[in-house]
Formats: sequence, C-alpha cells, structure tokens
Amino acid sequence: MSNLVEIRDIWIEGRSDEDWLPIINGIDLTLAKGEVLGLIGESGAGKSTLGLAAMGYTRDGVRIKSGSVTFDGIDLIAASAATKRDLLGKRIAYVAQSAAASFNPAHKLIDQHIEAPVQHGISGRTEATQDGIELYRRLRLPNPEEIGFRYPHQVSGGQLQRAMTAMAMSCRPDLIIFDEPTTALDVTTQIEVLAAIRDIVEQFDTAAIYITHDLAVVAQMADRIKVLLRGDEVETADTRTMLSAPQQDYTKSLWAVRSFDRPAKPAPATDATPVISVQNITAAYGRMPVLFDVSFDIHEGRTVAVVGESGSGKSTAARVITGLLPQSQGVIEYRGDPLPADYRKRDRNQLRQAQMIYQMADTALNPRKTIGEIVGRPVEFYMGLKGRKKRERTRQLLNQIELEPDQFIDRLPSELSGGQKQRVGIARALAAEPEFIICDEVTSALDQLVAEGILRLLARLQDELHLSYMFITHDLATVKAIADEVVVMKDGRVVEHGPKKEMFTPPHHPYTDLLLSSVPEMDPDWLTELLAERGRENIGDAAVGKM
Repeated sequence: MSNLVEIRDIWIEGRSDEDWLPIINGIDLTLAKGEVLGLIGESGAGKSTLGLAAMGYTRDGVRIKSGSVTFDGIDLIAASAATKRDLLGKRIAYVAQSAAASFNPAHKLIDQHIEAPVQHGISGRTEATQDGIELYRRLRLPNPEEIGFRYPHQVSGGQLQRAMTAMAMSCRPDLIIFDEPTTALDVTTQIEVLAAIRDIVEQFDTAAIYITHDLAVVAQMADRIKVLLRGDEVETADTRTMLSAPQQDYTKSLWAVRSFDRPAKPAPATDATPVISVQNITAAYGRMPVLFDVSFDIHEGRTVAVVGESGSGKSTAARVITGLLPQSQGVIEYRGDPLPADYRKRDRNQLRQAQMIYQMADTALNPRKTIGEIVGRPVEFYMGLKGRKKRERTRQLLNQIELEPDQFIDRLPSELSGGQKQRVGIARALAAEPEFIICDEVTSALDQLVAEGILRLLARLQDELHLSYMFITHDLATVKAIADEVVVMKDGRVVEHGPKKEMFTPPHHPYTDLLLSSVPEMDPDWLTELLAERGRENIGDAAVGKM
C-alpha cells in the first residue's frame, strides 16, 4: 500500500531572539490512505509542529531547516503558494485545538463552513449549506438546522469544537490533522464525536493524524502511535503493541500518569456558614431559560466539582455567581450576605472575593501585554499598589505559581507553553487575594503530565491560602483527583449532589451513571464495545456523502 504522506528526516526550528532553536529533530513519518496515526507527548514535544508540517505549513517564527514532506507525490516544501492554496481546505484539512480562537467572531458558523467547498468549486452555496446541516446533525449538534446561523459566541465551547470538525470535513479531504479535537468536550459528547470521526475516516478512506494528550482517546482512534519528547521520536508502534508493551521508560511514564489523588476533606460543620451559597437560582439568556432552581454551597477550603455535558449550565452557574448574568430568581450569598445580582452593583471587595481561571489560556491572556502587566493589573486595581511595590508583588505571585520571575515577568504570552500560560491565569486570579476561585475547565487543554502539575499547584495553594474552589470540569479523573463534593448538572438542573465518595459509589442517578460509563478506557476495543452495548454502532442516519 503506497503512502499518502511521507515525511523524511525533517528538522524544524523556531526563532528565539536572534537564534534558531530546534523543535523537531530528524523525524520520519509515513501515513497511508485510511490510516490514523496518533501523535502523543507532553506539552512542547513538537506534536502540533509535526502535524502542521505534514500540511507543508509552519507557524510564524518557525521554519523547516531540512528534510522532505510529500503529499500524494507532491513536494509540499517546494510547492508554489497556488498549489498549496488548492490543496489546503480541499484535500488537506485541519481541526484546531482552540475553536474559540479559530473562528471569525464576525461571521455566522454556516457562512464559515461553506467557504471552502464553495471556493474550491466542490458545491454551490445551497448544497454546501445543506451538507453543513447534515454534518452538524451527524456530529450531534443541537438544532442542526438552526445552530449554523448563530455566531461563534452564541454556542458553547464543545459545540464550537464540533462545528469546526464539521467544517474540516466539508470537502471530504484525503488528509485531516486533528489537533486535540475533543479537548473541550464532555465525555458523553466526546463519544459521539469520536465515533463520527472514525466513521467518516473509514467511509471515505481518509488519512488522519490525531494529536492528543489523552491516551485513552488515542487508543480508540489510532492504528499506530508515535511518541514524541522535546522534538525527538521516542518510539512508534501499532496501537495494541504500544498499549500492552511500551518499550521506552518515557512512554511507560505517560501510561502511569495521573497518580495524584487527593483525599476528600471531612464534611464541614452543620452550622458552618458557606463562603458561597447558591440558593434556588433561575436564570435565562434573553427569553431562553438556562438554569432552573439550582442550589449548592461551597465551604471554606473545600473544592466542589460541577460536572455535566456541554450546555448543562455549569459555566452559566459560574456567570451568575460572578454577577455577569443576573439571575431572575434566587440569591447568591457570600459568607451569609446576599450579593447584588449584577456585578456592576457590587463593591470592590465583593468583586475581588470571587475570581475566575479560564479554560483557554490562549484567549484569556492579552497577547499584547507582558506577563508582568497581566498579573500586575489586578494587583493595582484591587490592592492599590503601584510602581516598585506592584512589581514586587507581581514577582511574589509568579514565585507562588512556580514561574521564575526573572525569566517570565517581561515575556509575552506567545512565548509561554500552555501549562505556563495557565499558571499565569492562576497568578492573575490570586492577585486579587480572593477567598473563592472558579476554575473553569482549567486542565482540559493541557497534556496529562502538565495537567497533574496544575492540579498539584491548585491543591497546594488551597491549603496555604485557605481557598475555596468551584471546579467546573467534564474530566471525571480530575474530579476524583481533587474534589471534596460533586454537583452533577443536566439541562440547567442539579440532578445529583453529594460527597465525592458517595458520587462514585453505586447506585447513581441514571445520568451520573451515563457520565461514569462514558469515560474512555485504555482499551482499543472500548469505544466499539460501548457503542454496540448502547445500540449505536453507526451514529445517526444522516448521509455524509456527496459528490
């Protein structure tokens, strides 16, 4: 079987000041039609850089020093710009990790979806629009006939990621680069998307490079796995061999990750006043109700994990707590005192007591500001420090989140890894010296090694500073690692709530049971067996073919 993609002895460098530093060191890669290659490794391993190189593309400040990249006999390094324009989007597609940063906020989803098939002459606008709706249906997006006519900010992060996957499939390409495509998805939605991706790859004999830090996910998707570390290839093998008998110590360490398991704290005293109390909250976006009689408490020094599928109301509840979305009914209390529903009516002390750490550090940090300016702004706003005192406090905060101030304070976010950016997000939240922090999917975009480091950091800070956390997540492994209590939400309602130990011990609410059974396992047959058990071996009847 001939190869669709061949990369031979490729060396890739990135610019740092006046020097060029190695990113990829002499790696080979081959990919046949219909084959899926998984690329795994920790943050900074070179996974995304190698995946983009398979398209003949490098980001700004990166160059291919030597080696060859061939796609279907075409030399992509030597190819003209016109040749690449004809290939990219039509025969080669890319699904980015951060959909929020990749969509144009000024255009509706369907208009961005149909651009490639229309411009490449695959179909007209009407046919491309209808096919987009069918792909939305296949990827289990709600209201597929309507959702494409929304703007990116009007859908959830998980829905936006699925819309991007549909857009990449619009021309039925020969090669798709999936760069962490299910990072933002809850476990139930992830199953639907993984099955749909696998189905389309098989139907159209599409080759794919699947970049991920989730080893259980790559086990379901890849025929072969290539492990990278700091630009070097560690080992490559077929998936079953790699899972059952990895040869290198580094690969074995990846398999053994997520050792962090923090015991739950004792229950608070029955008469203890919660730091934050959510009492019978009902809220809506315009005329559309999204939360219904939601209640839970968060006590001092404790972590309450809020879990549920995309659109369940987790992040909306956080918006209500922070005053960004005033509730129509109910009350939010801080240490027994009601908080104004609208943040604009809260005083500065009330504002500083509830801070947020966001899911996507790429979009949460101002790319034009230095790390010192980003962290220093809340230091000045909330604590009133300026000049030398502000800079010294900023340095203390960087030390607190384990970033060396001399190395990082004058850098821009683009010069940091994903894990380092998330640490800056934590420092910015700490700058207000709050009692309560909302952690909104703070580890979902990180590889498992880096994510464990972030969880350990958050746990240490909680102990040292007596912080209370609301931990929004779809990762039940994270819940097991860090939570004291668990709130399960579905369709804007709390369906189950209790101590962590009880939540992971049967019997469960049927929806909680669905969540627990949807966590991928390190077994290549897991997804197939699960879909068969649920009677979903072929998801949906929507036709994906045209042409």
